[in-house]
Amino acid sequence: MATAELTAHELIAKHRPTLDQALEAIRTRAYWSPHPEHPKAYGENGSLDAAAGKAAFDALLGSRLDLGQPGTDGWVGGETSPYGVELGVEYPHADLDELLPAMRSGMRQWRDAGAETRAVVCLEILKRISDRTHEFAHAVMHTSGQAFMMALQAGGPHAQDRGLEAVAYAYVEQVRTPDNAEWTKPQGKRDPLALNKRFTPVPRGIALLIGCNTFPTWNGYPGLFASLATGNAVLVKPHPRAVLPLALTVQVARQVLTEAGFDPNLVALAAERPGEGIAKTLATRPEIRIIDYTGSTEFGDWLEANARQAQVYTEKAGVNTVVVDSTDDYKGMLSNLAFSLSLYSGQMCTTPQNLLIPRDGIRTDQGAKTYDEVVADLARAVDGLLGDDARANALLGALVNPDVKARLDAAPGLGEVALASREITHPEFPGAVVRTPVIVKLDGAKPDDEAAYMSECFGPVSFAVAVDSSADAVELLRRTVREKGAMTVGAYTTDDEVEQAVQEVCFDEAAQLSLNLTGGVYVNQTAAFSDFHGSGGNPAANAALCDGAFVANRFRVVEVRREAQGLS
Repeated sequence: MATAELTAHELIAKHRPTLDQALEAIRTRAYWSPHPEHPKAYGENGSLDAAAGKAAFDALLGSRLDLGQPGTDGWVGGETSPYGVELGVEYPHADLDELLPAMRSGMRQWRDAGAETRAVVCLEILKRISDRTHEFAHAVMHTSGQAFMMALQAGGPHAQDRGLEAVAYAYVEQVRTPDNAEWTKPQGKRDPLALNKRFTPVPRGIALLIGCNTFPTWNGYPGLFASLATGNAVLVKPHPRAVLPLALTVQVARQVLTEAGFDPNLVALAAERPGEGIAKTLATRPEIRIIDYTGSTEFGDWLEANARQAQVYTEKAGVNTVVVDSTDDYKGMLSNLAFSLSLYSGQMCTTPQNLLIPRDGIRTDQGAKTYDEVVADLARAVDGLLGDDARANALLGALVNPDVKARLDAAPGLGEVALASREITHPEFPGAVVRTPVIVKLDGAKPDDEAAYMSECFGPVSFAVAVDSSADAVELLRRTVREKGAMTVGAYTTDDEVEQAVQEVCFDEAAQLSLNLTGGVYVNQTAAFSDFHGSGGNPAANAALCDGAFVANRFRVVEVRREAQGLS
């Protein structure tokens, strides 16, 4: 057993105020974050500044990341940055028959530590990750293809916020039931019945986190910290192209657990050999009792159908849709949509794909606009946003893998191209594949076109779908969310009846809705502690980040009762 260098009392004194602020934030849904977004905020109180973070990342290249895990039977690697850099980092490959029993061995002590201690240990892990935000930003950038600033913000503070949010929800659910209760039932003239009752949150077992390529930390931290805070051990299985950010996370977690006197094997890494495909093997092992997964619908459906021994939380794919009916800020609408379509080359599960526009046009503050005019103006807005190559590189990042490029290259064959994609050279990374978005015009009444817009086309591809009316747009929205799912829905309208109709669809089909965004908030961005990412109520995802349902079934409450002493 590890010798504690950090006592529970010290950690509670250090982190309880932050936990309390997080609890207040999820209650009020107001803006709050303890993790600064600006790069210059780092460099004091033990955190790495930009130069130190870059140096720390550079030192990782070509190294072997030895986590000290039991059951290591070899070393694996092979990550190549979407920017063309060979990372050359090697990770331990695990003998699962040795690693999984070792992970279980520390769970009793972790369970008995209680909800508050587990929460503050998790907060210490997040604090140390936050101190290395610049280092993690480079790791996220060079595994996901995100541009540096997005990698720093989304892969750093925003991911850390989502992890802290999960800890807060986990704490709330665990302390909902008191630790102890004195139960007395009157029996009239006879002595009352009296029992002492003790209630203990107990973990399900080992949790498996199956990481994604595009947002390894942002999508990974909610499940990781929700499971750990509720007493479970967590086995992290990263995407083969995005191992480094989650391997560094595991490294930090193991260090903190050791210093706090807990078994470091409560958190471990499962990296895989090329083509090994261990996710299916792991997902159906009896030791795995919780699974968190972000990725394709096909594998998410497989997990839900086959990992019967586990509680499975999936974020899969959907067809995100925007209804364009009317606007009182035409320029703002176009600008907002252009940014939403361009950010990270559309490689976000929240990026709009289908824009449903009445073929007779829309009403705007600049007068009536036909369908063709709206689409052409949107194409010009995207062109204007990305016309400067330096700005374009900062917004687009790099295409994360060849599959995205293949979909982008195939898109012009689906319909009339309103905006062609162009190639951009990255001045610092000439090996990066950088492309601007394509917009394709489709007809909502044509079956061949329907086959295209009713399928997710992940990446910088969007469809301007002509529909007969706004009412038809609302009904197509309903069918899309019901059949294909959606992480996000957007709508632009000045008509109260249309707004109400869109809202009713989103209520009926459980989809998160953004109305009339024309400023600096975009449909594909969500804020921890306030916005729900996904709903868990449509085919795009069976869970929401983050709500009580996301954490409550990661543990069960076990009751021990005995007769009260001194009473018959």
